[in-house]
Amino acid sequence: MKYKSVFFIMMLFGFLSLQSCNSQVQKEKKPNIIFFFTDDQSYDTQKDFGNPDVKTPNLDILASKGVAFKRHYNTTAICMASRANVMTGQFEYKTGCNFDHGSLKTKQWSTSYPVLLREAGYNVGFAGKFGFSVSDTNGGWKKEGEVAKKDFDFWAGSPHQTSYKTIENKSLAKYAEEYPHSTRAYGAASIDFIRKSVEEDKPFCMSVFFKAPHRPVEPDPMFDSIYANTTFRKLPNYGREAGEHLSKQSKMGRQYPRFEGWGYDKDETYQEALRKYNQLIYGVDYSIGMVLEELKKSGLEENTIIIFSSDNGYFNGSHGLGSKVLPYEEGARTPLIIVDPNQKNKAIKTTSLSGNVDISATILDYAGVKIPEVYDGKSLAEVLENPNKQVRNTLPIIQVWGPKATHCLTVMDNQYKYVYWYYEDKEKGIHPTEELFDIVNDPYEMQNIANQSKYQSQLEEMRALYDQQLEHWKNEGVKYNGYAKYESLFERR
Repeated sequence: MKYKSVFFIMMLFGFLSLQSCNSQVQKEKKPNIIFFFTDDQSYDTQKDFGNPDVKTPNLDILASKGVAFKRHYNTTAICMASRANVMTGQFEYKTGCNFDHGSLKTKQWSTSYPVLLREAGYNVGFAGKFGFSVSDTNGGWKKEGEVAKKDFDFWAGSPHQTSYKTIENKSLAKYAEEYPHSTRAYGAASIDFIRKSVEEDKPFCMSVFFKAPHRPVEPDPMFDSIYANTTFRKLPNYGREAGEHLSKQSKMGRQYPRFEGWGYDKDETYQEALRKYNQLIYGVDYSIGMVLEELKKSGLEENTIIIFSSDNGYFNGSHGLGSKVLPYEEGARTPLIIVDPNQKNKAIKTTSLSGNVDISATILDYAGVKIPEVYDGKSLAEVLENPNKQVRNTLPIIQVWGPKATHCLTVMDNQYKYVYWYYEDKEKGIHPTEELFDIVNDPYEMQNIANQSKYQSQLEEMRALYDQQLEHWKNEGVKYNGYAKYESLFERR
């Protein structure tokens, strides 16, 4: 009897030790990460972000399981610069990368999240539009991703603007017959990468950078019926009259003529434009659904972080503008949803201020990789635990692309947005201009309050934040690719 008791105790001890060991292994297991990234998707394109006219069932599922960030901005609202921001966690004046300026240098790329994750033992995959070149000589135009792809374990990326025709993207050719539209092909490629990683028993990070809903307007015919009978609403700041109070500089770029040129000025053509635009987004939603189904089948759902966002917004007629680039809400603000299966809070909306540079820091944080000191981005993981948490007090939006009249620097805090337009042409009556918007009480930016005396203290506070941001530019910004001149151009006069 005595020996039986001893044997039982030893067995129990062994069982508990094994359980403890298994628990520790489970605890230390690194999470998988999937980052879905669209091109030109405004914040107002999902049900969960307040649009009753759209159909986004899989994005709705993500929002129901995670946290939706209602004040998420791209610190540069154009694809090339924004993608470099996202990959490196740094503001544009530190990456030195944008159209009209130059490539991302290998120094900045060396601390990008794909490189650091691979060094940490992750399988790293990419599919879609890479959007910028990595080059110390400003080379690689129309060969974007050619240098960087060596740092990925799986590559289904394509250079330049890519194509909606799967067959025209060399890395996707094998998917062309079954998935002729590239949006669905990216979903299929992601599934192959996930399966490969499972076979190799390695944690993975997949970045899926969709072309949609970027022009040309070529939605997947498979979804032609989705919005055939939909009449889309117009936002309260729709139309030319809703832009009369904005600076003259804001109307001196291609955004202003595109309001009429792209048919936003007439109801019939506006509705057609919105139907096709949202049909492209529906294709993205379908592709995401393909990947979510694979995670469920593979039993990976409970150990996979999912992030969804876009590289810049889209005006779609707001303020009488088309396209993106400018720092107003529809141009710079985009959706952001983060799902951590272990988070306590689900189906939560937060107004915590966030920027595209925060995505890379968040990815590294979840992977247990130290965030480089050079990063401007901050991890948003804390916000998932506490939606009222503010990880940053201020955020810039940089616009130094296209006609110099439209170049400006913007800063935001948790309530206000301050825009400084430096450009001056006295003969045309154009002078340096300040704009101040109360985003909380005036979310559609219908009133510039910079000249109202009752907001003088807020204006002074935002000016101080602006000066701090410009000082950061002077201290840490690159001195090449044409960025040094803005250190003086953007000084308030």
